[in-house]
Amino acid sequence: EKNINLNVALKLGKLIKNNCKDVSIVYTRDKDTFVGLDRRAQIANDAKADLFISIHTNSVARGRTVRGTETYTLGLHRTEDNLEENAVILIESDYKQRYAGFNPNSSESYIIFEFLQDKNMEKSVQLATLIQRQFKSTAKRIDKGVHQAGFLVLRETTMPGVLVELGYIST
Repeated sequence: EKNINLNVALKLGKLIKNNCKDVSIVYTRDKDTFVGLDRRAQIANDAKADLFISIHTNSVARGRTVRGTETYTLGLHRTEDNLEENAVILIESDYKQRYAGFNPNSSESYIIFEFLQDKNMEKSVQLATLIQRQFKSTAKRIDKGVHQAGFLVLRETTMPGVLVELGYIST
């Protein structure tokens, strides 16, 4: 699975680089190394990325046959949890610099934070929909749709993002 995901990520990066000259690509990994989920999000955040794409391959238990691709965006069910978790920020000594002035005690900060989450969610859903259309029309894959989930890499990144399940390695 890790080899498939890496090869697809590198090919996608090359495709983007060849067709979008003004776009810079930042990989969370570009060789066979393990990068933890939280570190992947941190790499994207530190790079101040405009977009986050996480590439994965699904699997199911032996004896089952499932085919198709699906793309995930951050789920609405996480928005409230994310806001509640932010009070922990105040414990960090450098929270004003680290979180660009976000103050969990300020109503204005929450309004801005919710606005950014909504804006990112809308863009994420648009991208996920385009990805699924291409899987179906160009790659002739079964379209399992766009879904929402609270995956850590989507929850912890500060830009629009998607998690793409390329298909089922077990099938």
